[in-house]
Amino acid sequence: MIRPLVAVLAGFVTVAPPKAAEWRTPAPEDVVVIDTNKGRIIVELVPEVAPGHVARFQELTREGVYDDRTFFRVIDRFMAQTGDPDDTGEGGTKKPNLKAEFTFRRDASTPFAATAAPAGTEVGFLKSLPVVSQAWSWAEATSDKKVSAWGTYCPGVVGEARDEDVNSANSQFFLMRQPYPSLDKRYTAYGRVLSGLDVVRAIKTGEPVAKPQDQMLKVRLLSDIPAAERPSVRVVDTASAWFKAEVARKRAARGADFSVCDVDLAVDIR
Repeated sequence: MIRPLVAVLAGFVTVAPPKAAEWRTPAPEDVVVIDTNKGRIIVELVPEVAPGHVARFQELTREGVYDDRTFFRVIDRFMAQTGDPDDTGEGGTKKPNLKAEFTFRRDASTPFAATAAPAGTEVGFLKSLPVVSQAWSWAEATSDKKVSAWGTYCPGVVGEARDEDVNSANSQFFLMRQPYPSLDKRYTAYGRVLSGLDVVRAIKTGEPVAKPQDQMLKVRLLSDIPAAERPSVRVVDTASAWFKAEVARKRAARGADFSVCDVDLAVDIR
């Protein structure tokens, strides 16, 4: 089934799906299948932006830590938080806390696809993750010939929860229900929902959520799912002509209000 990345946003119209060569197949170890009592959510992790956080998410998933975890803090028009082994919002694993990865360094080989260049920055995508970056021209003035970039909090973005200490993230994470750019560079972003944003938005709200709470029943990496039941996942390549045409269409439709969060990526899940 071919669908836009943010399928619930109004106005998604395309003349034709991407051509065969315009699809990208994510690495199966970077795709997370989250089965909840409300439906299935499929996430792509992006290790280029936060390798430590992605490695921890993969590790905890394989250990079964995320199975049967509740969504204990869910705020409408904001996010749904989960991943606490204690299901209270106060717990974590015995593993060391993670160092913040609020920003990353991108170089000429980073697969970044720009959609706009406002005021000395560039905004676009790294794989499925919306990203804000210093303008590439700044690389000439840096010692490593790279520029700083960071994930921006559009709907569906996966972020890591923490307390007041910026290096206190452990296992809890959240899924964005709506855009919230004030989180940028304050919480580590490292993935995005490819399918199931409607499920994220259907999760029972509350701060804390009153019982019974919605749950992640089973969380698996695509690479670990038996072949007979493994879904096929493809995402449009942001280097493709289809993607460039979609960006141009959205820019024309939105005018001065255009945002990277307006860009829909086609996703094919079978």
